[in-house]
Amino acid sequence: MLALFGVMIPFFSMAAQQPEIVCIQCHSTMPGKLGEPVKLWRGSIHAENGIACNACHGGDPADAANAMSPARGFLGAPKETAIPDFCGRCHVGVKNDYLASAHGRALGRGGPTCVTCHGNHLVLKASLNLINEQSCSRCHSFERARVIKAAMKETEDMIVAIDARITAYKAHGTDTGKLEKELFAVRNRFHTLFHNVDVELVRRDSAQIQDELKKIQNTLQGLDDSYRKRKIAGAVAVAGALLAALLLHVLRKTYD
Repeated sequence: MLALFGVMIPFFSMAAQQPEIVCIQCHSTMPGKLGEPVKLWRGSIHAENGIACNACHGGDPADAANAMSPARGFLGAPKETAIPDFCGRCHVGVKNDYLASAHGRALGRGGPTCVTCHGNHLVLKASLNLINEQSCSRCHSFERARVIKAAMKETEDMIVAIDARITAYKAHGTDTGKLEKELFAVRNRFHTLFHNVDVELVRRDSAQIQDELKKIQNTLQGLDDSYRKRKIAGAVAVAGALLAALLLHVLRKTYD
């Protein structure tokens, strides 16, 4: 029976894996430019989250004959000026932030699009690491971007540290719902700065966001103090119980 169970485990594991869509099956065997997108996509945040070719390009991912049929919604590759709308079908808020920025206002006039910084098939997870000298200096000096990144890095470090503290309290059974909602709201506001290239605005908003984060930190400090007091009270109670047990034991020995 155990032997049969051991054979069935890999069978169920294989059954649970979804077959690759026809776009990937076909293009992964092609040489050069036709196969390159699949190789790049496999290392992307899209692939990590199960977002395949058809999610962006449309078409029928289950039918090779109609995989590139406009009747099945195939869009192909967008023109440069259409890229923000192309990506914005999923990333609505990010698209709006980009279009409101200096980069977005320069769309179609030599300004960068989403893929300039994020890539098209090897799409990397959005983070401050994307703001780097190698990328930014392709178009302009890195100096302004360096200042913006430094201001945002301090804020991001605060968010990461607070998130870790909330997670730790949640693991111990503390009701952290209110704190999680507060951090979620502040983090979303922070993310709206990622496409802004106005140094003074980023500095000002970063300072305001950090003030909000400090309020959450103060609440966590209150939890820390309360938890510490409970630990001390618990230790005192245990010590008292042990002392009482010792005295009782001594009294019994005395009367015996």
